[in-house]
Order: sequence, then C-alpha cells, then structure tokens
Amino acid sequence: MLYNLLYPLADQYSFLNLFQYITFRTVYALVTSLALCWILGPRFIRWLKRYQGAGQPIRSDGPATHLVKAGTPTMGGALILLTLTISTLLWTKLSNPFVWLALFLTLSYGAIGWYDDHLKVLRGNPKGLSSYWKLSLQVLFGGITAITLMQLTSPIVDVPIINYQWDMGWWYAPFVVLVLVGTSNAVNLTDGLDGLAIVPAFMVASALAVLVYVAGNAKFSDYLLIPYVPGAGELTVFCGAMVGACLGFLWFNTYPAQVFMGDVGALALGGGLGFVACSVHQQLLLAIAGGIFVLEAVSVMVQVVSFKLTGRRVFRMAPIHHHFELKGWAEPKVIVRFWIIALLLALVALSMLKIR
Repeated sequence: MLYNLLYPLADQYSFLNLFQYITFRTVYALVTSLALCWILGPRFIRWLKRYQGAGQPIRSDGPATHLVKAGTPTMGGALILLTLTISTLLWTKLSNPFVWLALFLTLSYGAIGWYDDHLKVLRGNPKGLSSYWKLSLQVLFGGITAITLMQLTSPIVDVPIINYQWDMGWWYAPFVVLVLVGTSNAVNLTDGLDGLAIVPAFMVASALAVLVYVAGNAKFSDYLLIPYVPGAGELTVFCGAMVGACLGFLWFNTYPAQVFMGDVGALALGGGLGFVACSVHQQLLLAIAGGIFVLEAVSVMVQVVSFKLTGRRVFRMAPIHHHFELKGWAEPKVIVRFWIIALLLALVALSMLKIR
C-alpha cells in the first residue's frame, strides 16, 4: 500500500525512491509486524484469557511437567496472522499476484486452525475438527492455490547440487498440494513445547526470503543457476513480515509461555512457508531448511506404523520432542537444542545455492 501511495511521488521527493527497493520494504515489514506484536500482544492475551476461560486443554498422557501449563490461553497464532497481514499489505506492491496468493493460502489455513481450536477450547471437544474435514479443507484450499500458481509460473521442481529442473507437468498441482498440506501439519506437530515451532518457522522464513529474492532477480538467479520467477521477489517482503510476526510472538511464547500458538498459527505458518517455497520451485530446499518439521512429522508416522504392525513403539512418545522429555531432558534443553539444529539446517539449505 505504501509503495502504491508514495513511490509515484518519488519525482518530487527523491527519498521516496527507497520504496522501489525490496530490501528496504522487507526490513520495515519485519519491524512493523514485530512492533505490532509487541503493542497488541498484552491486550490480546488478556482478551484470550477472558474469551477462553480454562485455556488450552493439556493431555493427561503427556509429560507430567506439562500439567502446570493448564489455563494458558491458546489461539495466539491469530496475533501472528493479524500482524503479518497488516505488515504485508502496508509494504508490498498490491498489484503482485504472488502476494495475494500467499495471503489467501495462509489465512485460509489459519481459518481451518481457528475453527479446530474453537472446538477444542470453547466447545469442550478434545479432538477438535475431525481429521477428515481438516485434511479435506486443506486439500481444497491447497488445490485452489496450486492451480492458480501454475498460471503464474512453470511446473518445475529445482533439484539442488545436480542443477536439474524437473518438469512435472500437471502432476505439479498435486505435488504442490502435498507440500502445502505436509508442511502445514508438520509445523503443527512441532508446536508442542514453548517456542519450539516458532523459532524454526522464522529461521525457515529467513532462508526463504533469500531464496525468493534471488529467484525474483534475473541476474542473481542466472548467476546461481536457479529458476528465474518474475514477480516472486515481492514475496521477500511477505517473508520479512512473517519473520517479524514470529519474533514478536516469541516474546510472549518463550518458556514459560504466556500464550500458545494453537492450530490457527501453526497450520497457517506451515502453509505460508510451503507456498513461498513452491512459488520459486524450491520444495527440496524447504525440506532441508525445515528439517526439524520433517523430523517431527516422520517420528509420528514411524510411531504409528510401528505400533500398528508390531504393537511396539519406537519412541517413548511422539512427536519426538516428547520422547526426549520422557528421557529426562528439561523442556528448555529440548527447545534450545532443536533451535540450534534448525539454524544449522537453514544455513545448509542456503549453502545449496552455491553447490551446483
């Protein structure tokens, strides 16, 4: 919005030329969403406490240390979505279709998560929205996004290291849906400890910001031998707004958490990250940068398959962060060690830009 309002005046006021630079707008999108989180956070948390009463239901079969979390409000991810949306609309070019598609997917997945949280917290339904309807809605909105994305860019997947672009044709749409749904649910599974999911999320968003900036620049993409996607560079601003919103929320979500993100935040962030990666054909680098999310999701699948086939559990409890808790690791230790791994994986993903 600010670009559309102020940049046309650059002929009269030369300092407004700054608005043409994606890097400038990305920094201030980050600052804006961060500041909005800090300003709105305390009032929002107080409102959630009044709105929810008992707060987040705590699983009785989980680690005993989690019982003290009873009463902590959830659905704090709505704050992330609010500040992310405001900041994105303020600092991006409103004519860019990638930005609108990113917001559509993120907010639609957030709406699914909000209804799921609503059923759990306010309706007293511990299971929330059924898995069938949750997955169906994710596939529906993901399908709309995938088909629209195919009108904006080519149906290829960039394979790092060997410098190969795999043209999937119409199979690209189902693949994009798989990435969107998979990433969304993987982030949701990771969101089980204070701050555990939000830090890897902003690390992945930071890595993706670099990827979309490079992919949206003809010279940089040609130099680094990655697919050039005209217009995708504007998603750098979206990623900056996401990083700021995550950092602002972490202020209140760090151990011991004042508020939980809930499905409304986890599903939305995962979907948003998945979309950004798909828009520039970097789904494989997303799997590397988001390796923590992949590990959490795989641990659940392994646990379920093992128990159904053999009646035995591979882990003491899944997702895997609970396994380490039950082994005696303190919650802050699990969280910080997972953060360190997430940082390393994000750096490895970025290094792949030069390994061609």
